[in-house]
Amino acid sequence: MGGHSHWSTIKRHKGAQDAKRGKIFTRVIREISIAARSGGDPDGNPALRQAIAKSKEVNMPADTVKRAIQRGTGELPGMEVEEFFLEGYGPGGTAILLEVMTDNRNRTVAEVRSMFTKNNGNMAEAGAVAWQFEKKGLLIVEQDKVDEDQLFTLAVEAGAEDVKQSPESFEVITSPTEFEAVKAALVEAEIPATFAEVTFLPQNHIQLDEKAAEQALKLVEIMDDHDDIQKVHANFDISDEIMEKLASVG
Repeated sequence: MGGHSHWSTIKRHKGAQDAKRGKIFTRVIREISIAARSGGDPDGNPALRQAIAKSKEVNMPADTVKRAIQRGTGELPGMEVEEFFLEGYGPGGTAILLEVMTDNRNRTVAEVRSMFTKNNGNMAEAGAVAWQFEKKGLLIVEQDKVDEDQLFTLAVEAGAEDVKQSPESFEVITSPTEFEAVKAALVEAEIPATFAEVTFLPQNHIQLDEKAAEQALKLVEIMDDHDDIQKVHANFDISDEIMEKLASVG
């Protein structure tokens, strides 16, 4: 489907433009430490393998990765970090699902509630929004980097569920369990992915008008910049025409 942008797409472009190295490191370190609670050996811990792979993508020093694992396994002292979801509705009825990692739940919940309230949204009870998202593996490949038939055949044979075409790229969708196998198949075929991780994909999208689009973008960008929010997932759909108009104003 062409002529539109989702938050996941916008966020990738935003990240490429103004990624804050320190913030990215903090997020990845937390992810590694929490994954390592289930065991410090990446061979038997898929979540830790994925977190370590992410650390390599951001050029994190090996010593930093090692310490993060040791904090997770308890070999080194570290802050007690809690992992949970927060949910709510943004402008235009946008469903928003937040992955949170924090050492102070009460503080983070209060700050997130304030973000919703001040930006034409409201926080929801647990489960009110989460059902609208599915946990999936997602790999994005730019259209000029691969032949569509080649990518479809390779991905499906490796275990992918679907390959979707967007205006500039292909989206390879997998189950969480098949994600690593599909990612490895792309690497072996030397097909570069600009984005590759297990994430939460909305089952449907809400089309926003210009006013709601401007408000929703503001809210999710504020949330994305918050130190305790690891990932922001939203189900809005903004036309290219509105995106261009907002970009020119910004």
